[in-house]
Amino acid sequence: MSVYNLNENNFEFPEYADDENAIAIGGVLNTETLIKAYSNGIFPYYYPDEEMSWWRPFNRYIIFPKNIKISHSMKSVLNQKIFKVTFNQNFSEIIHKCRKKREYTEEGTWINDDIESAYNKLFEKGFGFSVEVWKDDKLAGGLYGVELGKCLFAESMYYDITNASKMAMISLAQKALAENYLFIDCQFYTKHLESLGGEFISHNKFFSLINEGIKYISH
Repeated sequence: MSVYNLNENNFEFPEYADDENAIAIGGVLNTETLIKAYSNGIFPYYYPDEEMSWWRPFNRYIIFPKNIKISHSMKSVLNQKIFKVTFNQNFSEIIHKCRKKREYTEEGTWINDDIESAYNKLFEKGFGFSVEVWKDDKLAGGLYGVELGKCLFAESMYYDITNASKMAMISLAQKALAENYLFIDCQFYTKHLESLGGEFISHNKFFSLINEGIKYISH
């Protein structure tokens, strides 16, 4: 399947993804288009030195809040109260740290100036979230993402201290369970996410969950 080219005058996403999960390139990156994208299970992605692309994996990797796995070692971390966790207190720093942590890795980072700016604006409009994990009053790790109604789309996480990113996801899942969120979207499989309870769900099931969750968008 060919990849659609988007522009400011044509921003209609195609219905299906190709074999590599990318469905479109180009377009504009702002609050309106991001909300439209995530409401359709789509997210933006940048390869270094390439045009922005839009992705919608056919099979989605998610965590159901009730199925979060807490290992014996993480239970010990929780019981020792090594970390303090806050929500939505420092979104801009969390996304920036996620970017910096990946800039010098082999894979590089998709988080560039455009992404940082667009997601900070999304957060300011009430459609973003962050989890901050602190140790001794310093950021030790965290994650950020997009919130639409009762849907949570986790974008990226990082840690400076071992177990801090696990603490962020576990805390997010516990909060999501208490507040009746339907799922935490993780997009793609990793061993790290599998250890926390991640699982694949079908294209149809994912969109059914999104359609149910976005009914609760209040602003």
